[in-house]
Amino acid sequence: MKNRQTTTMFKHLLFISYLLLLCGCKQEKKDPFSNETAASITPIQYANGFKIETQSSGITVIKVLKPWANAETTHTYALVPKEIQTSVTLNKNEYDAIISTPVENIVVTSTTHIPALEELGVLHQLIGFPDTKYISSTAARERIDSGKIKELGVNESINTEAVLALQPDLIFGFAINDGNSTYETIQRANIPVVYNGDWVEETPLGKAEWIKFFAPFFNKTNEANAVFNKIEASYLEAKKLASETKKKPTVLSGAMFKDIWYLPGGKSWAANFLEDANADYLWSSTDENGSLSLSWESVLDVGQHAEYWIGPAQLATYQEMESSSLHYTQFDAFKNRKIFTTANTKGETGGTLYYELGPQRPDLVLKDLIHILHPGLLPNYEPFFFKPLL
Repeated sequence: MKNRQTTTMFKHLLFISYLLLLCGCKQEKKDPFSNETAASITPIQYANGFKIETQSSGITVIKVLKPWANAETTHTYALVPKEIQTSVTLNKNEYDAIISTPVENIVVTSTTHIPALEELGVLHQLIGFPDTKYISSTAARERIDSGKIKELGVNESINTEAVLALQPDLIFGFAINDGNSTYETIQRANIPVVYNGDWVEETPLGKAEWIKFFAPFFNKTNEANAVFNKIEASYLEAKKLASETKKKPTVLSGAMFKDIWYLPGGKSWAANFLEDANADYLWSSTDENGSLSLSWESVLDVGQHAEYWIGPAQLATYQEMESSSLHYTQFDAFKNRKIFTTANTKGETGGTLYYELGPQRPDLVLKDLIHILHPGLLPNYEPFFFKPLL
């Protein structure tokens, strides 16, 4: 086993060294992402955070435009098929990483990455993850229990020694800014870190479309397109069904933390779901694409008579809500038992399934909301994420 790991590491270092030897001497960083060299461009309809093109040389170039919120820099990656790597000349200054594909062993850093790997049939290539207790996927948990997916500590400070021991082909990184010194250490050891910004997307289908981002690393583009097309069709069908209803029920959301009420901004991912479910989200006119921070008094003033309360943070029961704050009991949705939560749909180790699978399956989220907000539209549908508060 040790000899095999050493051989894999040697091949990886040899490939990187070869590319660096062939690269030019220019120091300026030019943009290699150009229609002039593109043989094909992957159609991206909803996501705003990445672009993919395959050049006439056979190299695929991926540009991540929004690796985190308010990012001022982009990241560009060159994916070189193994069969042509000995005949390719690249300027390393034009790329944040040069990666031989298809990759064989990877590390991911967010539970939202897990469903895409499952759908593409490459979950078996995942060998490490930080905070494995948060993973809910049944297939992934089996691999964790059998020792095939190693625990790597905490995402903000991944155990670099454990990562270096695994020697993955790359890490799909999740970050809130560009100050991650752990990733820098890993990159200095010639293990590429590729930033995934799916969490920055504001639209449901935009997040789901990031499965196309993963695909070229595994030579699974056709599979990713097929998966996304199915999800898109399911989502748009549900959206159309909801749009035909005449009544738009009023909706309240969020909950308090230390006397501050946090709820989705009007341009956020969650608010977009409510719009597509043909609901009247009472804060839909706000411009924030993240969360709003309001006083409970102002929320009561606007939302006291809302018909439904969708997503009261991690509160799971009416008793828990009342014990947490008597302010909650003043809302009609509380009095009428019209509160629905994802907190009661958990994986084997307690992870909230909505946070892991919801971004990849927006069609299920939307159908949950339609089932709740428009009783009778989906009479035989069983809610997947959103359940009545207990």
